[in-house]
Amino acid sequence: MGFLSEGTAAALARLVALDDADAPPLERLRGIRSLVAALEADPAALAAVREAVASGATWEDVADAAGLSPSAAKYRWAGDDDAIARRQEASRRRKRDRPSSKPVDLPGLSVAEAAKQLGVTPQAIYQRVSRGLLEARTVELPDGRSYKRVFLEPEG
Repeated sequence: MGFLSEGTAAALARLVALDDADAPPLERLRGIRSLVAALEADPAALAAVREAVASGATWEDVADAAGLSPSAAKYRWAGDDDAIARRQEASRRRKRDRPSSKPVDLPGLSVAEAAKQLGVTPQAIYQRVSRGLLEARTVELPDGRSYKRVFLEPEG
C-alpha cells in the first residue's frame, strides 16, 4: 500500500481485520466510515489526479474515474495547494455560517401554510395577495435568508 498514507493504510488494515473476525455490525460500520474519512483526507488522491493531468488526462477523465462531475473534480483538485486550501476554507466558512434549518418563529404563515388553512392552492394565495385581498411581506433575516409570509388577519 505504498501510495496510501500511513493513517489510511492503518484504517484499511483495521477494516480488513474486522472482516476476518465476527465483528458486530456497528463496529463494522465504524470501520467503514473511518476508512472513508481517511481516504477522503488522504493526499494520494490529489497526487494521482495531478499525475493523471500531467500525463494528459482531461478533467472529464478525472471526473469519470472519481465518480464526480468535471466541475466538482476541478473544484476539489485544480490548482496548487494554496488555491485548494482557500476553496476548502471558504466552503467550511459558508457551511459554518449557514443555519441548518428554517426558523420556526417567523410572523404570519408561509404561502403553503396559508393555502392549506384556506383550502386553496399556493397560486391562489399569490393571486389574492396581488389583488390586495391578503397581506404578504417578505421577512429578511440578519443572515440574508428571506421568506414570504402571509397574514390572514390584519396585524393589530
